[in-house]
Formats: sequence, C-alpha cells, structure tokens
Amino acid sequence: MKNTAFISLFFTASLLSCSTTKIETSVAQPQEPTKNSLTTPTHSLSNELIWYSGEFYGKSVRGVRSMNDGQHFTTLDNGENGPEVNKYAYATYEKVATLLTFMDLKDEEGNPIPIDEYQFNADETKVLIATDQESIYRRSSKSYYYIYDLTTKKTTPLSDKKLGKQRLAEISPAGTHVAFVRDNNLFFMNLETKKEFAVTQSGKLNELIHGATDWVYEEEFAIHKGFEWNKDGTKIAYLTFNESEVREFHLDYYGPLYPMEYRFKYPKAGEDNSKISVSVYDIWKQESIPVEINDSKEYYLPRINWTKDPNVLSITKLNRLQNKLELLAVNCNNDLPQKKSAFEATPFLTENSDTYIDIHDNLTFLKDNKTFLWMSEKNGFNHIYLNTIEGKEQQITKGNWDVIELQGIDEENGLIYYLSAENGATQQELYVIKTDGSGKKKLSQKSGNNSTSFSKGMKYYLNYHSDANTPSYISLHEANGTQIKVLEDNQALKDRLEKYELPKKDFFQFANSEGIKLNAWMIKPADFDPNRQYPVFMTGYNGPGNNVVTDAWGGSTMMWHHLLAKKGFLVVCVETRGTMYRGREFKHATYQQLGKLETQDMISAAKHIGGLPYADAQNIGIQGWSYGGYMASLCMTKGADYFKAGIAVAPVTNWRYYDNIYTERFMRTPQKNANGYDDNSPINHVDKLKGAFLLVHGGGDDNVHPQNTYEMVNALVKENKEFEMFIYPNRNHGIYGGKTRLHLFTKMTKFLEDNLMEE
Repeated sequence: MKNTAFISLFFTASLLSCSTTKIETSVAQPQEPTKNSLTTPTHSLSNELIWYSGEFYGKSVRGVRSMNDGQHFTTLDNGENGPEVNKYAYATYEKVATLLTFMDLKDEEGNPIPIDEYQFNADETKVLIATDQESIYRRSSKSYYYIYDLTTKKTTPLSDKKLGKQRLAEISPAGTHVAFVRDNNLFFMNLETKKEFAVTQSGKLNELIHGATDWVYEEEFAIHKGFEWNKDGTKIAYLTFNESEVREFHLDYYGPLYPMEYRFKYPKAGEDNSKISVSVYDIWKQESIPVEINDSKEYYLPRINWTKDPNVLSITKLNRLQNKLELLAVNCNNDLPQKKSAFEATPFLTENSDTYIDIHDNLTFLKDNKTFLWMSEKNGFNHIYLNTIEGKEQQITKGNWDVIELQGIDEENGLIYYLSAENGATQQELYVIKTDGSGKKKLSQKSGNNSTSFSKGMKYYLNYHSDANTPSYISLHEANGTQIKVLEDNQALKDRLEKYELPKKDFFQFANSEGIKLNAWMIKPADFDPNRQYPVFMTGYNGPGNNVVTDAWGGSTMMWHHLLAKKGFLVVCVETRGTMYRGREFKHATYQQLGKLETQDMISAAKHIGGLPYADAQNIGIQGWSYGGYMASLCMTKGADYFKAGIAVAPVTNWRYYDNIYTERFMRTPQKNANGYDDNSPINHVDKLKGAFLLVHGGGDDNVHPQNTYEMVNALVKENKEFEMFIYPNRNHGIYGGKTRLHLFTKMTKFLEDNLMEE
C-alpha cells in the first residue's frame, strides 16, 4: 500500500530533466506549467508555488549505471540534439566518451528514437533501448525495444511493431539473446539470427500470465518481472500465474462520451489467489521443465534467483499466512542419461514466526555457491547473517537496532556494506563490517538520511544525503568513505528557501498511555509566540513498512506543512507502534489488530500536544493518505473526543476490501480473525463522529478502491452524519496530473482553515 499506482489507459508519468556539463541531474517537474508561468512572490508561501510552479523542486543525480570494470559509469544525459548515453570515470568524475546519441538511433522509418531506458549486453558492445514507454501499474510498463550495436552503429527492432509492445526485455548474461513478455507470454530472440522464439503460447488476459506477475505480486511483493536468466544465459526460470479463479474488480474511466470499464484480477482478503508455478526453459533444447514445489497448501513464490551455479535455482517460498519462509534449491541440470520430467525443490533455509515474515531482496550468494548473506529479525532485531546451504549460520551484525538494507559485499576484501538505523529510527546511515563480524565502521559523514549506489566491484559509491531541514546533497566517495567530489549540493534551492524564512522541523519524544516513548516532529509558526495558543494539525501514515518521522527532506508535502505553519498551525507528525526500525516487538505489536494500537497512540499524541501551553486542545485536526487516511478515519470516529476535523485521502475503511497479500500478512484471513477486521474498521464506528470530516478518493484507484470511500459514505448516511466528499475521476491512488495536486491541497488547506481556525 503506497501513494502511487499507475494505470496505463489514462496516465503516463513524465520526468523532465536538466543536465550539467558533468552528469545528468534530473528534476521532477509538474506536468504542465513551469515556474516562469507564474509570478513568484518573494516571501509568501502558497499552494500555487508548492504544487504548480517548480519553485521548491531540487536537483538529483539519477541514472548512474556502473560499467563492468567498476571504474566507469554511464548516464542518460540531455545533449544538444536530445538524449545521449555518456561514459564517465568514477575517479575523476569526468566524461570520457559519448557512447550513443538520440540521433544515432533510427526506427524502421528512419526517424530518431527517444530513449526511455537502456541496458548493455554482457560485453557492453550492444545497447537495448526502450522507447514509447507506457505505464501499466505502479512498477510495470510496456515499450517498443531496439538493439543498437556500438560497433556497427546499426539499430534493430527487438520485435515486429505490429505484434504490439513488449515488457521486461532483458539481455542474457551471455549477451546472445533477449527475453521479453508480450500478451502474457514469454519470448526470446537470438541476437545473431534475429529469430524470435515463443517460450509459452497459452497466455491470456485475466487468465494466464507467463514471465510477468499479477497485480497483487507487483503491488505487495514489489516485483513485476517474472523471469530470470541463469549465469551463462542458457536457461530462463519463469513464473506462471493462473488467475482464472481470482475474482475481477472493475473501474470506470470517463472519456468524451461513454465511460470505459477496466477489469483486472484483484484478490481481496480471504479470497482466492492466483495459482503459481515455476518452470525452467532451456534455450538450446527449447524445452520447459516444471519445478515440483511438493506442497498441496496455498503458498507464494515472491522471489526466484539463480545462484552462481548456472544449474542451481533458488526459490523463496511463503505460506499463505506468511509466517513460514523457505529458501528452496533446485538442481536444473537435465543433461543426465535419465531425463527428468520435473525438477525437485529442496529447502536449505527455513524460518518460522508467530506473526509474519517480511520479504526482502537481501539474499546474496557468494562465489563459492555454498555461502550466502541473509537478513532476518528472528532474534528481535533485523540483522545480517552469513549462512551456508548445509545449515551453518553466523550472525554478522548484532545489537538492539535494525539493519535497513544490504548495499553489497566486497568478497575480495571480505567487507559487507549496509544501511542501518543504529542511531535511532529517524536516522539512516552507511556502515561497513568484515565478514567475520569485526571491524564495524560508520562511513556516513552526515547524520540524517543516507542512501547509496555502489559501483560494480564495490570500489566507489554515490551518497545521497538529506536531513529534515536540508535538501538532497549528493557526493562521490571511495569505498572507504573518502569523499572525491560533491556532485550536487542544491545550493540554488537552498538560496530560494532562504527567502521564505522557514522554521526548523524539531524532533521530540513523548510517552504513550503505556509509557512507551514515540518519535515525533513538530513545525511551529515562524513568528511563534509561546504565550499564544495555536490550532494543531496532525499528519502521518502510521502503517507497516513506511516511516514518516525521519530526519530526511520532505519535498513538496513538507513545504505544504510549512505553509500550514505560516498560516498559524502547529504541525505535528507522530510515529506509532507498528512502524519500522525499532525492533521486531515494536513493529509486530499491531499484528491481527491493525488500527487499534495506532489509534490509541494518536489519542495519546493528541492529549500530549493538547496539554502544551501553546496548543489549542479544542482545535486539533488530522489528515492522512492511504493507510494514513485509514488512521484519520479512525481518529475521527474512535478518537472523536480529541479530533475536531479530519481529512481521509484514499483511505482503507474496511480491511475486507483490500488485497490479501498485504492484509493477511498483518491480519490473517477474515475467516480466522473476523473481530480483528471488524473492531477497527472505521465503517463500524461512524456513529461516534462529531467533527468535520472530508473524504477524498481517486475514481481510478486500482490500489485502494473507491469502494472503500463509497462504503464509508453509506455508513455515514445511515447514521445521518454530515461530512464532505470529493472524487477525482480517472485519478489513481496518487491523485495527480495537471492541476490535480494544486486543487486537492488547496481544498484541504481551506477545509482546515474553515474548521480549526477561530474567527
């Protein structure tokens, strides 16, 4: 459950970028206007400035791709004649070559080909180009693909345009073939003969998917590519989703005359899932062999990864309740005299939990193919382990803090790089440690939020830093932390921000009703007077998997919070129980009762803030989006005595309406936990509503369906409760496009002023 999901039928996201003489610095911009289209006030904040002008957009360094030698990288830059792929040296951060330009690429009619994405083959002599990209959902898209030969300077289409766009095209590690998905079937093309082969032929919309994933896997397991090449490019492991028994959901999109109905498979909590299987295809023998999972019960296969051995496949398997995880090994060698009709999957690691186990991408097989890095929170905190397939285990990181993510391993020097919350849940910092668990060292040079992008071979990395009061600062480093160069300091944005005299975002802690300390931040009005009382605006997410009380730059949403502070609000955000980076007990506390403890914590927060001498306890409002909208709805109902006004944007209002992978992970099924679903559904508490309530939803939301808002409306009307509602037709979960965000945030600003500001 996130804040953006994409439907290809009506919306495609565009990214406008500008470049420096050194490297691409892409800047996300509004879809229609530029800031030159407005008269920019010198010191006065406004929603027009925040959501429609580009005034507060900063620069970033994006698209850096390490080359094989680990000494160079490429980026997609804006050249004089359009996009171009340039080569740079890490050590000097200087451009050394232009590999191809927009004008070098020619389609079938001889026209230049716009570059949306690109990837190299194994020896970096060919480039696979994606163009005319069309979004599908949050992560998925389809494009036309072309292969550009850097030696011959020739461009070849991957497939006949008449057959339609392709998805997920990927060059094999051997560099001789390209696999892709089209119309729910998996194909590959021989780059030498230009001949196309169908791995599968039975794919059908809303019934059978080969090589890609269904909606719920893409949304909740964060994968949309359902195939993987082995190490030498001779085999493709691929997933097949039989979604014929999954029930359909439909959305209406409104066009010039008649609406269009869009249907897709969406398994709600307790409902049937796709039946999933794995097969392995040998490109030389042109045969597929299934993998036997040997389990009659329902399960998920959220990851498939080839090991360093081209004949050994690793499969991650979860039971439906997601409290048992297995890593399975599959020997896919079928060159023996006794041919196999199916490959067997054997567990080499098993974890069990009395709650749930999160899926992650922190599985790394080492060169010996017997040792692997793994992350687990089984000892109470999320840590790194060095395991062997024979079952030996060594815990590498230790302490009462969480590792956030592996960044990579330098096997030659025995060093593991990772991001950690060792200094608190608001912080994200880079560390290095030896593979025996010794020599831990913090490499981050600034507190706040740090993320990295390492070169192949782990010799260099880019560090992306920000804090709550400082926009993105990007620097290039040697692997030991030594800074080579500042790539982008966003000084221009800092200079613009100074005009607005923004107050600092201050962090603090307070104790909830059970004495547990919770993290929070506050923005006070710039002209703050401790002898006055200010209305309070509270915001948050409060759900699993998304911390918002972080020492990181908050972008446009943070600027809106500053706008509210300038209008006279105390703006507060609280991190409740159930959120991350404070250990397993804190994170899993909400299991089987989503919303219960979080609402208690938000009421504790309202009491604490309302008790401050400069806060007006009679005028406390709350707003949230997605899970945050769910929380705003609960606070306005179960917490009606403490919240005078609330805004719920794209809220879940009953977990029975949401998808099963996410919901059952935290709630089990409705059949096994009916009270957990019903006791904390705001629909069942609308009789308690007292204050002003605004519901907002996108009519094309494929993620949190508008059904949630409509059912909330039915419940409110049944109890004769007054409320306001606004629907944005065709808009998805992100509710954006053109002036949409400007309209939405203007509406929310006025609602808060009208209902919380004393005249």
